[in-house]
Amino acid sequence: MSGALAQRIASALDRPVRDEVAAFARRLGEDAGALAVLFYGSNLRTGSLEGVLDFYVLLPGPQREKIWPRVSYREWDHAGERLRAKIATMSLAQFDSAARGESRDTTIWARFVQPSALVWAADDGARGRVLAALGGAATTAGRLAAAVGPEEGAAEAYWRALFRATYQAEFRVEKPGRENSILEVNAAHFDGLLPLAWEAAEIAFSRDGATLRPNLSDDRRRRILAWWRRRARLGKPLNLLRLAKATTTFDGAADYAAWKLHRHTGIALEVTPFRARHPLLAAPGALLELWRKRRAQR
Repeated sequence: MSGALAQRIASALDRPVRDEVAAFARRLGEDAGALAVLFYGSNLRTGSLEGVLDFYVLLPGPQREKIWPRVSYREWDHAGERLRAKIATMSLAQFDSAARGESRDTTIWARFVQPSALVWAADDGARGRVLAALGGAATTAGRLAAAVGPEEGAAEAYWRALFRATYQAEFRVEKPGRENSILEVNAAHFDGLLPLAWEAAEIAFSRDGATLRPNLSDDRRRRILAWWRRRARLGKPLNLLRLAKATTTFDGAADYAAWKLHRHTGIALEVTPFRARHPLLAAPGALLELWRKRRAQR
């Protein structure tokens, strides 16, 4: 990773966050024995505590689970606020490998070329490893953007082509054009990032004002696209495997579902101990209770 890209990412990682977010991240990291905790998503951009805070908790050692990350939901009352978080947990080693494009995953590098903040780290060594991984994510994303983007154009055209390709490879609930809103709300983050990513990927390019032109040989473009096709074919099957796993391993799934339901409908369902331990088995009873309460609302 070039010094310029490293400096750019290090500055972004140190962006300020709410004290409540920092406290929650520390608690998650220390409870898990983690190396680092990343914060990302819309709440990072807005600074709001409303809704669900998104964290990645990165653990020491090798990745233990073949289907990752492990997803959980947690609530915490802190300083008079009820904080809610969706937490993805995996090893830092696997996160780094995925960010560099070494695994068959299509999500980590595409997610973490977007803004994130390192809100807690066990030590400077862990911070350095996260910085290197995010540099790898930018490099991987920039390399693919050069291959799937236009022959020449503004940086936004390459990022747009990249996100469109990754969305098509996965099961997504976003409406078409989601890539445009990502670039619009994160314009400052992406401004000037693509040339640094190309330099780190050793992709030569020319520039004429705002117009960029990557100088990819036909052979290198074919190799990058072949790398991408192998991953794109597995994107949807991997998504399905992760969803299937989440139905049995999503810690706090009942609390999360009850909160989402109340937020969107105003209907409160009690999360009994049975529902918390066995959300799938409890689903029919919960649906019956929901049906009755919705009828009572009318």
